[in-house]
Amino acid sequence: VQLQASGGGLVQTGGSLRLSCAASGTRLVLDVMGWYRQTPGKQREMVATITSDSRTNYADSVKGRFTISRDNPRNTVYLQMNSLKPEDTAVYYCNAKLSVLGFWGQGTQVTVSS
Repeated sequence: VQLQASGGGLVQTGGSLRLSCAASGTRLVLDVMGWYRQTPGKQREMVATITSDSRTNYADSVKGRFTISRDNPRNTVYLQMNSLKPEDTAVYYCNAKLSVLGFWGQGTQVTVSS
């Protein structure tokens, strides 16, 4: 399974961005898809995840501002990020799980200027 992320960029505080991640290499619906982020010197942290039946989980720091969604037939996951803050600046990574297997996409940089 290959994951291709897109949609990062530079935005001002309070702005919005939408990340997309499309999975290829499988016709199976991925069990869980999600987004993680990492800043230099810190561990990668979970931002949001969504199961194949649309159960979601969010980090406390993004609740109410970020929305994760997915398109199962396309095995694509989205992250709508609103009211962005400078502390949201990070490299965002797409993740997918299929049974016991986990997959990572390449990161996409999100920079929020103050």
